[in-house]
Amino acid sequence: MDKITFYDTDSNEEVELFVIEQTTLKEKKYLLVSEDDSDESEAYIFKEVSDDDNELTYVPVEEDDEYEALIKVFSELLEDTDLV
Repeated sequence: MDKITFYDTDSNEEVELFVIEQTTLKEKKYLLVSEDDSDESEAYIFKEVSDDDNELTYVPVEEDDEYEALIKVFSELLEDTDLV
């Protein structure tokens, strides 16, 4: 699995997360990530957003409808793995 480094603005620390899968939904890019590459690790979904300067950042998906739709998409993408 690939790793990506995030900067946590709450703790002012860099956090390395493993990219489990990525997808695009309604022209927006999403990442399914986890803290380590084990089957026991919790997974998180982040959405790619750009600011006024076109700088890309990732933010956690918090809207329930969007989150549920993405869970279905990622479940289908990972259907043949032990991660879901």
